[in-house]
Amino acid sequence: MASVSGGNDNESVHGVYGKMRALIIYATLCACVFSQVWPLQMQCYHCEESPLEDDCSAPHFIVNCTANIQNACQKEVMVMANGVSYRKACASFTTCLIVSAGYQSFCSPGHMGSVCISCCNTPLCNGPRPPRASIASWLHSPGPPLLQLASIVVATLSAPP
Repeated sequence: MASVSGGNDNESVHGVYGKMRALIIYATLCACVFSQVWPLQMQCYHCEESPLEDDCSAPHFIVNCTANIQNACQKEVMVMANGVSYRKACASFTTCLIVSAGYQSFCSPGHMGSVCISCCNTPLCNGPRPPRASIASWLHSPGPPLLQLASIVVATLSAPP
């Protein structure tokens, strides 16, 4: 039997292919974004009242935080009579912000009795302050592996059939 479709079969196949290609690109990009933004388990530096000479940012101070509960890192810097000391730990982001706000009036860096509490929500963010990177070094960095994979998938799927 002959088909009476009017010759639009080829156009509809390309339309479906285009929609599927767009869906695959969208899904890949979403997976890359979500996997980089929301890691399964937070990691922080952890120590109790470490002296200034050792700000407890060495690899052996890294701990895994309790998943879905401790979603942030906390850092306390205390200026005492015997010098500056650090306290670092995993924390709930909301709780950390509340505690930090409560200590705001006690935070005067460099002054005796000062207690400054900071909160952050990226892995190992309570560690040493990273060196400032220039825009040029950021542009030439290879990037996260999933981001590289996404760019390969997009390039492959963007090629004409």
